[in-house]
Amino acid sequence: MQFEGNIYKMRTELAGEVEYFLPVGEDSIGMNALIGNEITMSFAGLINCISCGKRTKTSFNQGFCYNCLQTAPEASETVIRPELSKAQFGIARDMEWAKKHDLADHYVYLAVSNEIKVGVTRASQIPTRWIDQGASFAILLAKTPNRHIAGVIEVFLKNHFTDKTNWRAMLKNEVAQNINLKAEKERAVQLLPAELRKYIVPDNKITEINYPVLQFPQKIKSAGFDKTPEIKGVLKGIKGQYLLFENDVVLNIRKHNGYFLKISYT
Repeated sequence: MQFEGNIYKMRTELAGEVEYFLPVGEDSIGMNALIGNEITMSFAGLINCISCGKRTKTSFNQGFCYNCLQTAPEASETVIRPELSKAQFGIARDMEWAKKHDLADHYVYLAVSNEIKVGVTRASQIPTRWIDQGASFAILLAKTPNRHIAGVIEVFLKNHFTDKTNWRAMLKNEVAQNINLKAEKERAVQLLPAELRKYIVPDNKITEINYPVLQFPQKIKSAGFDKTPEIKGVLKGIKGQYLLFENDVVLNIRKHNGYFLKISYT
């Protein structure tokens, strides 16, 4: 089978084990079925901006041309630093976009990979966000009416929990052991000032996430199309937004948003 087109981050579904689907142009490849098969992915140099669609020589911030990096709402600094959102005051790169994103309900959560991470995401992105980060377990902490307040809660907790994922440890499946997420949630609640505790959610359900992996890498070799136009090998698994190939080679799909590829497999 062969497909070609611009690729985008994999779509996911959580049903026992994570199911992955790779958008390629107008098509979508069910990636779980390819685990154990040899895949060839070829890049001829064409990159299109995921916002405006124009051709770009260099991809910025996982898929944008330079102009959209500076102007597109989905490339705003508030995507990385939610506490900076000012949409609640009518200030944003694009208020119509912000109404659907920054002014939507958000969750603050705790997730476990190699350690406990605090994070923020729109309510509509649960559990997608956890899967994209390669989390093994997650619990909801707070629900807020906008992105800014969620970001403020996250900032309060950054001194006590990491806000970044160690991607190398995550891909090696180095999962922190003996973590009591309910107890960690209660600790997080006690760390917050009283005015922020009103957003805490009573839901203490712990979501466990299992990934389709036959073999995790031992010594990670990161591959990318800018330096290696053709990546070929047996697919050993998928975790986060990474394809795990034989010989410890890993490929970050999200980093290559907008790249035009030819993909074939047997």
